[in-house]
Amino acid sequence: MEISNHVVRKINDPTGIIEGDRYEYLLDVEVEEDDELFTEGGLELRVIFASDENVQRVVKYHFTDKLSKEVLDFALEDDEEVEILEFCKNNL
Repeated sequence: MEISNHVVRKINDPTGIIEGDRYEYLLDVEVEEDDELFTEGGLELRVIFASDENVQRVVKYHFTDKLSKEVLDFALEDDEEVEILEFCKNNL
């Protein structure tokens, strides 16, 4: 999995459920054709990321087929989760 492009924006949490600042990352993700995540239209990973003075964490994420806008029911593997967390931290 390779991140080819990203957009990040700070979002408001009107409920106050998530402590600290909250950000939305939209990551264009490229995977090999033989990967179960591969789609003809491309793949996007939407990540909700929380950051405060004590901790930074991925709160939620989901994959979307960019062409159909369909949400895909796949989870990141443990090493991919670490990679996404580090990417978000480094691109805040």
